[in-house]
Amino acid sequence: MKLYYAPGTCSLVPHILLRETGTPFSLARVDLKRHLIEGEGDLHAVNPKGKVPVLELADGRRLTEGPVIAQFIAERAGDRALLPDTGDPSRYRVLEWQAYISSELHKCFSPLFNPALDPASRQVFLAELRRKFVWIDAQLADRGFLHGSHFTLADAYLFTVAGWSRLVGPDLADLRHLQDFLSGIAARPAVQEAMRAEGMPA
Repeated sequence: MKLYYAPGTCSLVPHILLRETGTPFSLARVDLKRHLIEGEGDLHAVNPKGKVPVLELADGRRLTEGPVIAQFIAERAGDRALLPDTGDPSRYRVLEWQAYISSELHKCFSPLFNPALDPASRQVFLAELRRKFVWIDAQLADRGFLHGSHFTLADAYLFTVAGWSRLVGPDLADLRHLQDFLSGIAARPAVQEAMRAEGMPA
C-alpha cells in the first residue's frame, strides 16, 4: 500500500495507524500548494479532489477521506483495540468521536489556514474552537484516552487536529487534561516514527 501525505495535515492520522498496526506501506509526499506528488506529478491524477490523504491499495484501488481510511486500516489489520467489532457498543463510541472531531473540530480549523479570512471571522472560529476544546478537556479529566482504557482511531485524530492550534490558535496551553493527553499520544513509538518520517518535530 502507498499513503499519499502532506506533512502536518490530517494525513498524519492514517500514517500513525499504519505504523501502529505494523502494516507494510510506502509514502508519497505531496506539495499541496502546487498539488504535486514528489517524483510522480499532478495530485489530481491520483485524487480528483486534490486532497490528502489517499491510500492506494495493492491492487491499485484508492481510498480517500481520512476517517474512512482510518477505519479501513484498523479493520484490515484486525486491530480491535483501535476499533472494536461491529455490534460492540464501544465501536460506536469511537466512531462517535471520529464524527465529532471531523465535523466540529477539523472543519472549524480549515478556515483559519486561509490568509483571506477577515479578522472578525477569525475570532469567531477561534472562540468556537476554544469552547469545544474546553469541553473535550473536561471529558479527559479522568482518563488518558477519548474512550476506554486504550488508544483508538479517535485518539490519533484528536492528536493531529489539536496540534494545529500551535499554528493558527486557539491557545490551549491551560487545558491541563488535554495537554496530558497530547503528551501521552506524542510519546507513542508509532507517533514519533510517523512524525520523524514527515520531518516534523517529535
